[in-house]
Amino acid sequence: MTTNRFLPLLLSFVSIISFKSAFSFSVVSLQNNKNIVSSSRYNSNHHGCNNVRYSRTTTNNRLQAANYEYALLFDCDGVILETEELHRRAYNAAFEEFGLTIDGESVRWSVEYYDMLQNTVGGGKPKMFFHFRNTMNGKFPMSGTRPAPTTEAEQQALIDALQEFKTKQYKTLLATQAVPRPGVLELMDEALQDPTIAVGVCSASSKEAAQRTLELTLGPQRVQQLNVCILGDDVSARKPDPMIYNVARERLVLTSPDSCVVIEDSLIGLQAANGAGMKCVITYTSGTAAVDFYAHGACAKVPELGSRNVCLDDIFGPLRRDGPNAELLVGKKDPINNVASYQQQSAAAVFGRSATTSSYLESLSR
Repeated sequence: MTTNRFLPLLLSFVSIISFKSAFSFSVVSLQNNKNIVSSSRYNSNHHGCNNVRYSRTTTNNRLQAANYEYALLFDCDGVILETEELHRRAYNAAFEEFGLTIDGESVRWSVEYYDMLQNTVGGGKPKMFFHFRNTMNGKFPMSGTRPAPTTEAEQQALIDALQEFKTKQYKTLLATQAVPRPGVLELMDEALQDPTIAVGVCSASSKEAAQRTLELTLGPQRVQQLNVCILGDDVSARKPDPMIYNVARERLVLTSPDSCVVIEDSLIGLQAANGAGMKCVITYTSGTAAVDFYAHGACAKVPELGSRNVCLDDIFGPLRRDGPNAELLVGKKDPINNVASYQQQSAAAVFGRSATTSSYLESLSR
């Protein structure tokens, strides 16, 4: 009888405790989910720049990926900073340090030859492999008195060692000569203030070198505000493969590549952007000025963003007003010469490099 009399009270007490536990668990779960959303939006999606917390310090709703209508993606070397000559000097320093020779001749890359490399091969190690396997017809160098490597493992070990020394030398040069190209920071800052535009950096350079470049040129505050940052080996395929830009768009949760605009300086960067279906604005350097970028599908090209006063509205204003087929940088880009129309030049990207550009690159590699 005693047990039956207290059983309803016991059941009521258990129900209250269960309800409170369930409510507390729900609150904690919601809070955890909120924290996951706010952190993963900028941490799990942004591989590449180590030790950087990616979040926009704003009070609006731009923290939600779905709010982004467009993306502005920058290459690093040659776009943010004209680094190619520093890279060339660092490679030559590595070749000299290791005493590389082929048939008694020292290995050294000229300005003209390196211009060809940067327009043909993405990444440092691939450039060196291309040089020895393609330009030198499979001849790898002696290193001092050591014989040339013959196995793939030995060749890879040499390239790895050269790249490690080259990166250290490059960082030394960079520390004293890191000056952003005119107009780049102004355009990036303008985009960072626009809640509808995501901003990112996509570079094929080694992660260590690219991180140092970004630290010195953008500064930590800008780097922290990037929505996506893909560097070096974060993707398995290098430019001109479009993987790096496809991954960037996926991480930004943008469904259409038409909403993405890439700023590049080289042919392989343009080809990567085209392969991803994105629009590409070229800011060429002295090493890439001779390339016919319009014949390969560039939507605009300028010598410097700053020299033409390129602003955000020159890029995204036409897209907002006229849609994905809009012409960009009207009145500011270099004129398109010897072509029937802007649309014909954009379509040329589908068919790869022109015979003229191919012959130019091949002549430089001889």
